[in-house]
Amino acid sequence: MTFPKRFSELPAYAFPRLRALLAGVEPGGPVIDMTIGEPRHAMPDFVAEVMAAAVPTLAKYPKNEGTEDLLTAISGWIDRRYDVTLGPDRLMALNGTREGLFNAAIALCPETVNGQQPAILMPNPFYQVYAVAALTAGAEPIYVPATAETGFLPDFASIPAETLDRTAIVYLCSPANPQGAVASRDYWRDLLALAERHDFRIFSDECYSEIWRDTPPPGGLEMAQETGADPERVVVFNSLSKRSNLPGLRAGFVAAGPQSMQRLRQLRAYSGAPLATPLQAVAARAWADEAHVQDSLALYHRKFALAEEVLGGMPGYAAPEAGFFLWIGTSGRDAEDLASRLWRETGVKVLPGNYFSRSVNGTDPGAGYLRAAMVAHEDDLREGLMRLRSCMEG
Repeated sequence: MTFPKRFSELPAYAFPRLRALLAGVEPGGPVIDMTIGEPRHAMPDFVAEVMAAAVPTLAKYPKNEGTEDLLTAISGWIDRRYDVTLGPDRLMALNGTREGLFNAAIALCPETVNGQQPAILMPNPFYQVYAVAALTAGAEPIYVPATAETGFLPDFASIPAETLDRTAIVYLCSPANPQGAVASRDYWRDLLALAERHDFRIFSDECYSEIWRDTPPPGGLEMAQETGADPERVVVFNSLSKRSNLPGLRAGFVAAGPQSMQRLRQLRAYSGAPLATPLQAVAARAWADEAHVQDSLALYHRKFALAEEVLGGMPGYAAPEAGFFLWIGTSGRDAEDLASRLWRETGVKVLPGNYFSRSVNGTDPGAGYLRAAMVAHEDDLREGLMRLRSCMEG
């Protein structure tokens, strides 16, 4: 029996890898899990009512690209948030953004670029679906360091011109997972100019766009409009998982230029699994409502302040600009050893930063960090951060 080689060198995914690291080790205190980016704030209070009213629609197949109500609600949110007007024909519903981030590479990455194997660039560390999408599309994944020296955002302009000339797609996550860095308007202008010069698409992963400390982050759609970029240049992904505390709804969307969307919809018509209509009904209501988003953001603002109160001044700690992850430097200590010690001595569970990165030329930009999610209730979060600091300073 022969198996494909394209995925043979993938490391174990972050969470099974952590389970293996901690297997057989008893926690040193009541467990506080700060690993998974699963929001634990309250869901919007209308979810059950809207879903129950839509139950009869389960008797019919759901609309593959999204119901009219859902696409209209998403379009309205984009208009309010970014002052960008998009018709429903430039939008498509997704079963969470991971589906879209994967399938868009298959739909939009050409077989060759300038007669060569295409390259797909991504930040390093990164959301792991980017690499799998590149390999599936037959492209070479290129991991671009996103370190303290680059403001925790990838410096795509530093890539050699010969590589940029065969680049088909660049993945950008802003606000960044795991570091919480935000691509500024100037960063976006430079990246769009680079994309125009070398003719590649930007896949903008914006799942954390509604969790920010001081200022709402700019998005790819508004920056493309502001700079007059080709509408096909930017493909944007977002979801309700973080914005509306609905990770189990699996309700996301992709926005793209007309030609790109035609290809995305065509692929999904053959291979995609549409979102159940009751879930689309809930999603439409959620995109149309901002009150629950503001309530959740107020809680995150308290958590940002709490992290600053507990960890401020600790070596390796820096307050994130956005998102709900803390990217904590280990001051040269091995991240896996430190994560294991933290679990063994305190019962706090975090992820080693190198579980989100790749070593390139002997350097791994995630190796000296821990990722801790600020999703727990405030009392648990405070206790977890206090234990974390005590262990790291002990």
